[in-house]
Amino acid sequence: MTWDEKIKDFEIFLRFERNFSENTLDAYIRDIKKLQTYAIDDLENTGPEKITYDNLQEYIFTLSKQKFSERSQARWISSIKAFFKYLLEDEIRDDNPSTLLEGPKLGLYLPDTLSLADIEKIIEAIDSNSDLGKRNHCIIEVLYGCGLRVSELIEIKISNINFKENYIKVIGKGNKTRFVPLAQFTAKLLKEYIAEVRSKNKINKKYEDTLFLNSRGTSMSRVIVFIIIKELTDKAGVSKKISPHTFRHSFATHLLQNGADLRYIQEMLGHSSITTTGIYTHLKTEELRDVILNYHPRNSNSA
Repeated sequence: MTWDEKIKDFEIFLRFERNFSENTLDAYIRDIKKLQTYAIDDLENTGPEKITYDNLQEYIFTLSKQKFSERSQARWISSIKAFFKYLLEDEIRDDNPSTLLEGPKLGLYLPDTLSLADIEKIIEAIDSNSDLGKRNHCIIEVLYGCGLRVSELIEIKISNINFKENYIKVIGKGNKTRFVPLAQFTAKLLKEYIAEVRSKNKINKKYEDTLFLNSRGTSMSRVIVFIIIKELTDKAGVSKKISPHTFRHSFATHLLQNGADLRYIQEMLGHSSITTTGIYTHLKTEELRDVILNYHPRNSNSA
């Protein structure tokens, strides 16, 4: 049995039995391949069936000295635990050396958000007279107006947009389907993009139903969307560290600030658990705290 064989088996297990998304799957396999390199180079080619708890502890310690974030370290341990649990269940091992591994204690993660003014600045930085600018404007409006993940954005099919009822059928994590309302303003932009911009493209036959296309007439990559947003935020002078996911966080936060029920936000974001959506209540709690400190009579100097 070799590392390559078991990593390939593990990948198949995660893809077909655990139904991992491509991004999560890639991250887990990358993590285990790093462990494989360490085992070959530093542990005299120790195989996955013989590696010990002490070996794993030393490996994690070695990585932790390289100034990776606590969140990255936590994911390594999650990947390693999943891998050795799989080997145990597959009867490759009769023990699990990762059981006692402990990840770093993660504090409460409050996602970065943009103000409406920030979003307007970013949109104003777009050259709305060019076809590329019109496409990029649509991308920003859909990310913010529908709260989509970047992987969901680049997979939108025109046939899944219902302009009569104004909603988009979205295929999310774990192949789960949800229906996200489409604001009239966003729907109008999309119609104009499809009729006036996209129709000019020479479209690859395989991508005739894909909404957002690159210059080659094929689907856009996640990386290109990141680059577009980086360039626009730099041009707009917005100094926050922004990714496509920032617009999703902003979508949820602004809905909550304006009185939307958390359960509805959960549905629109496609979270399987309300606990995940609950992170946004902490953002609102911070605002409420500021309101109390600034406006409650017990905090008034004149009281």
